[in-house]
Amino acid sequence: MFAGPAYLFIPFAVTSLSSFELLGLWLLAFLIGGIPFGFIAGKINGIDIRNEGSGNIGATNVFRIVGKGWGLLVFVLDFLKAFLPLMFYRQIFINVDRMPMQYDLFLLIAGVLAVVGHNYSPYLGFKGGKGMATSAGFLAGLIPWSLLVCFSAWLVVFLSTRYVSLASIIAGVALPVGTWLIYPSQVWFIGAAVFLGGMSVWRHRSNIQKLRAGKEHRFGKPKATEGAAAEETSK
Repeated sequence: MFAGPAYLFIPFAVTSLSSFELLGLWLLAFLIGGIPFGFIAGKINGIDIRNEGSGNIGATNVFRIVGKGWGLLVFVLDFLKAFLPLMFYRQIFINVDRMPMQYDLFLLIAGVLAVVGHNYSPYLGFKGGKGMATSAGFLAGLIPWSLLVCFSAWLVVFLSTRYVSLASIIAGVALPVGTWLIYPSQVWFIGAAVFLGGMSVWRHRSNIQKLRAGKEHRFGKPKATEGAAAEETSK
């Protein structure tokens, strides 16, 4: 059983779920996860965020291009689009006594599908973000200790380098390691962590190339200043 947050109150009870209904709930998680809040925030401000900055629809690019408030809002919404559906599903399962698969496994797959929906949004031609905020929502709802490991790794790297991308990559690597150390007997937890961590690193492959070339943007530092520093270093 997961050690996530307390159940929400929902004024109805479900006592059984069929395979078809489970597939429907999985599809719903994917579709909710696919809502591109960063893209929507850009459009509200007259910007196609995909053509600005890093081209990513995530909170970091929105923070840089549209503004701090919008970036924070997008992060929260991306977090909640994984977290809230999982809390809703947990409430549904309170009274379920018959379903075609393990409760824990169903929730893990639903959470992973929310992250996949964000990364490959059906509303944007199956293109999307890099899944960090949505993954955080998934971990907070189901395996919060793994989130603590990831956030700790992310924070240490970010504060020491100011590279959001590098911090995110290290957090992705730390996720399966931390999950294995904390939940050594939970195979499904570890499997989900390996998948999400690997997908995070894969989605950051362009950032890895920029980091290796010395062209990655540091958070909070103007690009012009970075360019001058890189040119001076190369002399």
